[in-house]
Amino acid sequence: MNSLEGQFLVAMPDMADERFAESVILIVGHGAEGAMGLVVNHELANLRFADILDELDLGDPDAVIRLPDSIRDRAVMRGGPVEKGRGFVLHSGDYHSGNTYKVTEDIGLTATLDILKAMAFGPVPRAALFALGCCGWSPGQLEDEISANGWLTIPFDRQLLFEVPVERRYDKALASLNITRATLSTEAGHG
Repeated sequence: MNSLEGQFLVAMPDMADERFAESVILIVGHGAEGAMGLVVNHELANLRFADILDELDLGDPDAVIRLPDSIRDRAVMRGGPVEKGRGFVLHSGDYHSGNTYKVTEDIGLTATLDILKAMAFGPVPRAALFALGCCGWSPGQLEDEISANGWLTIPFDRQLLFEVPVERRYDKALASLNITRATLSTEAGHG
């Protein structure tokens, strides 16, 4: 199977693992060693970006309080069940540090504190999504799950990642394949 890096996985309705029910996952790495991705459509309840800044002591508490609501109240995504205490930021290509991994031509992944500081205090990437935890698959595991109709695959869509409201991303991902929840069958093929 070709690398799925930079593509989305969309969970089928009969996903056996409830942690991934109705999930949309961006695959950020896929090769002979396995695969890694981030769930991009499930928020962590009662946790906001300002809470993370406070917990990590990433800035003067007064400066954090003065941040615009759009930054303070930014959602924290539940990126997956692996390394749940580790933060990952998917961001536009206008931000780059020595620790940024290039997922696509336009999207990077950074998992260091520098990106969190940049998101809060500048220079801010045009678009960013912060997640705690990630998804991981051992070699061949993801391919087996796709073959067993556990996931649909769809091409990368920047709008889906950064602009579509979180609660609509699953339906929007399905719509990109011209299907809806009502027409989605457990017997579907791969997108």
